[in-house]
Amino acid sequence: MSKSAIVIGAGVIGSSVAWELAKNGYSVTVVDKESGAGQGSTSASSAVIRFNYSTFDSVALAWESYRGWQNWPAHLGIKLDHYAEVVNAGVVMVEVPFMPFEPTEALFKAVGIPYEIWGAAELALGIPGFDTGKYWPPKQITDDEFWDEAKGELTAMYTNDGGYVNDPLLAAQNLAAAAVANGAVMKFRTAVTGIIKNDERVLGVSLSDGSELYADIVINVGGPWSGKINEMAGVGEDFTISVRPMRQEVHHISTPLNLLTGPMIGDMDLGTYMRPSPGGAILLGGTEPECEPLEWVDDLDNVNMVRTQALFESQVMRVARRLPALQMPSSPSGIVGIYDVAADWTPIYDKTNLPGYYVAMGTSGNQFKNAPFVGKLMFKLISEVEAGADHDNNPVEIVGEYTGHKINIGTYSRKRKINENSSGTVMG
Repeated sequence: MSKSAIVIGAGVIGSSVAWELAKNGYSVTVVDKESGAGQGSTSASSAVIRFNYSTFDSVALAWESYRGWQNWPAHLGIKLDHYAEVVNAGVVMVEVPFMPFEPTEALFKAVGIPYEIWGAAELALGIPGFDTGKYWPPKQITDDEFWDEAKGELTAMYTNDGGYVNDPLLAAQNLAAAAVANGAVMKFRTAVTGIIKNDERVLGVSLSDGSELYADIVINVGGPWSGKINEMAGVGEDFTISVRPMRQEVHHISTPLNLLTGPMIGDMDLGTYMRPSPGGAILLGGTEPECEPLEWVDDLDNVNMVRTQALFESQVMRVARRLPALQMPSSPSGIVGIYDVAADWTPIYDKTNLPGYYVAMGTSGNQFKNAPFVGKLMFKLISEVEAGADHDNNPVEIVGEYTGHKINIGTYSRKRKINENSSGTVMG
């Protein structure tokens, strides 16, 4: 007898989960309030591919997923007219006091990720026009100290592997197409208004069009709406990790100078990240420096989705401090998104105390890169738990098909201790 599943959310993670369930025999319906796959938080993603995390499982998950991106058409297993592509630009992560490189080096060696440590000379050679000075800690651009001279020179970690995916929306559409090719049904322009359950387990969902859907399992991959959906399900009281929506801006600078044609740069020394973009442009965002307030969202229906001049100037000025030849644009260009952020910027991939109801949440900002493998991870978790596994006390593990690394899914438990080694930023 076939099993059925409802996946709430058709972003890059939800579409991955739907694809994996569908190709493993589930009758899958995906529900999303937008008009197509990937049109929520996914379309606002910078789509960065990097491996710098603070736990073995997170590093291994990113490395495994990278192999999927590298083999994307074969990984999907279907013929499409257009595929998203990974741009292997490399990654440079600047060292800051609270994130020394030694722990990351140990993890990279354990996972098998080649890397180099660059001093100021290597940085200047690898990224022409790059100011190698230390300005720690990040400061507001209105602070006179923002313009102080550098206090020493930077050290950075470089990986030749990594970079970014050229079209995050297309990546989600690719995964959704793979799900549909395996029998999944996409139900767009439809919001979830309730979770149907009895005393024993979840039964289905109520929808904004007045209909009801029933299934054996429900997976909440609702992005910034995931917390509200959990409230409908009556779950969350046993979560030790809070998840909350956050407004974010990512900006795009067109420049004829081709200042950044090489690696993606994570620069927490100045509180920014940047990556090259087609046509000689630069895409940039913030790394949540302490000097700038976080924009938490309480009312998801009334979020300012228009870019702000102040944040644009702040983020671009930080990049201009690092790339002095940058010409300051006069007006904002970019996108506003709502991130689904866990307290330690590590996602929750887990069951809940409502049998049959699962969550893949807290993923925004740092899990796009893991979309090729997260569906497999969730299918493994669901299969084991539905078969009777006690995941809370004996966590389910999964082995990467490309790398052979064993990944402990308990790392992403709703009941975990907060990751004290996390940077507390989008860099994880």
